[in-house]
Amino acid sequence: MTPTHNRTGGNGTRLLVVMGVSGAGKTTVGRLLAARLGPPYADADAFHPVANKERMAKGIPLDDAARAPWLAAIGAWLAQHAHTGGVVSCSALKRRYRERLLRDAPGAFFVHLDGSRELIHGRLAHRTGHFMPACMLGSQLADLEPLEPDEPGIVVPVERSPEQIVELILRRLPG
Repeated sequence: MTPTHNRTGGNGTRLLVVMGVSGAGKTTVGRLLAARLGPPYADADAFHPVANKERMAKGIPLDDAARAPWLAAIGAWLAQHAHTGGVVSCSALKRRYRERLLRDAPGAFFVHLDGSRELIHGRLAHRTGHFMPACMLGSQLADLEPLEPDEPGIVVPVERSPEQIVELILRRLPG
């Protein structure tokens, strides 16, 4: 593994990006991971400008131009926490988005929460109080580029409880 794929900050704390499509459980798992590991947590939804949230609420997928400032803000947050550790939930659907985050935070490690279309659609259909409607799942799945073997990360199935998913992640995190 090259130095740019180091999963830890200067003092040995982790810098994790919990990724996946909407409804995969990024926020729930990310919060639990941060609680278990100790660093701060951030939800990438908080970094979206209002215009992005309004667009998605109307069922309009974001393009790369709309995502660029959002990814820059998340990358900046990761860079600020590189030496203290941090956990952020962020869809990071495309490889170039992950590469963008790694430019700001070379030590970041991705945890891809992956599940069947049916399971995730069911979660989205029953979720309340979130701007992302279930009808957007198709566009997210179309954009999703799974982690490649040369990327710093792991893929974790989401068919279990959030606590069981966190335990699996903790067992599978390298070094």
